[in-house]
Amino acid sequence: MDAYTGFAAVYDTFMDNVPYEEWGMYLHGLLKEYGVLDGLVLDLGCGTGTMTEFLASCGYDMTGVDNSEEMLQMARDKREISGHDILYLLQDMREFELYGTMRAVVSVCDCVNYVTEPEELLQVFRLVNNYLDPQGIFIFDFNTEYKYREVLGDGVIAEEREECSFIWDNYYYADERVNEYELTLFIRDEELCGRTGQEVCRKLKETHYQRAYTLEEMKSLLAGSGMEFLAAYDAFTREEPGAESERVYVIARERGKERV
Repeated sequence: MDAYTGFAAVYDTFMDNVPYEEWGMYLHGLLKEYGVLDGLVLDLGCGTGTMTEFLASCGYDMTGVDNSEEMLQMARDKREISGHDILYLLQDMREFELYGTMRAVVSVCDCVNYVTEPEELLQVFRLVNNYLDPQGIFIFDFNTEYKYREVLGDGVIAEEREECSFIWDNYYYADERVNEYELTLFIRDEELCGRTGQEVCRKLKETHYQRAYTLEEMKSLLAGSGMEFLAAYDAFTREEPGAESERVYVIARERGKERV
């Protein structure tokens, strides 16, 4: 489960086509639908804090957990601008620790796919259940096998911007149900450009792995963790997931604690 390192500095640049506000409104709508109108909410795998900031603007008392120091620094920079009182913790989602329980936990942008061993994902879900208030809500999304096999497949994606560019080499191993993508980054080095008067880029490489899970596997892992499965939707709709769903949202509820 590799952390984002070199890519962190340009992550938001290459994700500027993602409609975060639309995604945030969808997530906020799900939270409200299941009774979470305010209170403590954990963003598990918060990355650069874009969704964390959005939920903070909706009135939630946010905590963000991520295992990339570089991504969290970007999140802290956003916090300085927004002034939101967000607590960021540098922790691995497979063994995170909090100071108390949360009204809700969210984990979006396919963070759970990075946990490539089902036993480890079960541990993540157990921790979530442990840190939820009685009847607390857990909402997460995941990329489907259809997306890895049919949409990404063994393909190449490349983008070039003024200050950076990347090449994404994707490979899907159907037998193992593991998706590998190798990022080659070319980031403009402002200091060297200024010193030499020439265009100079730093080249960085990162390799990431994600696992394809089925909805039935997710339900089984949730049950094993003690949580109660509530619903699953084709992403950004209220429709049931289908054979060609690329991303699925899952809603579960804490089970086992007594209300005080």
